[in-house]
Amino acid sequence: MNTLSDRIRNLSESATLLMTRKSRELKAQGKDVINLSIGEPDFNTPVCIKDAAKKAIDDNQTHYTPVAGIPELRKAIAEKLKNDNNLDYNFDQIIVSTGAKQSIANALMCLVNPGDEVIVPAPYWVSYPEMIKLAEGKMVEIPTTVKQDFKATAKQIEAAITSKTKVFLFNSPNNPSGSVHTKDELKEIADVFAKHEHIYIISDEIYEYINYAGKHESIAQFEAIKDRVITINGVSKGFAMTGWRIGYMAAPIEIAKACDKFQGQITSGTSSISQFAALEAVKIVPCASKELNVMIDTFKTRRDLLFSKLNEIPGIESNIPDGAFYIFANVTDYYGKSNGSITIQNDIDLCLYLLENALVAMVPGGAFGVPDCVRISYATSTENLLEAVDRISKALAELS
Repeated sequence: MNTLSDRIRNLSESATLLMTRKSRELKAQGKDVINLSIGEPDFNTPVCIKDAAKKAIDDNQTHYTPVAGIPELRKAIAEKLKNDNNLDYNFDQIIVSTGAKQSIANALMCLVNPGDEVIVPAPYWVSYPEMIKLAEGKMVEIPTTVKQDFKATAKQIEAAITSKTKVFLFNSPNNPSGSVHTKDELKEIADVFAKHEHIYIISDEIYEYINYAGKHESIAQFEAIKDRVITINGVSKGFAMTGWRIGYMAAPIEIAKACDKFQGQITSGTSSISQFAALEAVKIVPCASKELNVMIDTFKTRRDLLFSKLNEIPGIESNIPDGAFYIFANVTDYYGKSNGSITIQNDIDLCLYLLENALVAMVPGGAFGVPDCVRISYATSTENLLEAVDRISKALAELS
């Protein structure tokens, strides 16, 4: 007798959370594990945001909120989108959710019917396939390589479109590759979808502010497709607010209303205190914030250091990421090699080998649709990065 539903039995565990759990288990055994698997800034939430949350508590803002979020926050998000991204949304087109992850899931559940195709360039965030699976859609992957900076071309995207395509889902800056689409690249993609009016675009922009290439560009800026774009964002990454669990979408009114309706049956409104904290966050002009500037500059310094040190290890190849806080490295040169007792067959073997022998946790690239690679997070101290690369180098040198 199968007690559990097919739905949950067919659902895969998040690979990032799996590696994090394994590293914690080793740490509990007293092992000195360096965790380069988790996607979380190692900075604290800015003081002004924490103060806003404390004030909300003192003001007794502790009751249920509207499902779509408090009006003040939705209006502030609409203003942020106008000021930062040149996107015009009314506040009733904004839906606040418990993290950007829920915002994406809401959109997919409200758009995708069984059998509908969702085009997703690889590498992609680990939860995309499982969300599509829950919506009973079919994911259509577009492969990319380090040589093309892990970015799908407009030509590749057009070739993947069929009469069953319902959604194109992507993120820029990208997790796990850190690649960032330029305005020209987005324009080419927008021109493709302008010819296919039955397709919606979900643009995950959660890493917007962790961008070393210049101004962030949103695909919703292009007039021909803006009424079919669902822009996803939140405060977790750019404001070091992962635990506050606030994400949001800006969408065509019909989709926004549908997501409001759907969320009303799943979670209702998210934490009131977190929403008032997020209200303070979205009012911040990031380039004028000393705390946020320090965070971004630190990430860029770490990126440069890690990229340089990894390049000194034979058989590791990566692009130079322009955003987020990961390096997505091709490690296929080590497949088939052995230390005499263990033979590395794939990305999972290599990550487990490095976790057990170097005490460094990373995420297998297969979780992101590219089993040739591993994801290495540099959201940790310089000291940890230097020590981790030294351990990785020594452990890989034992393979032949």
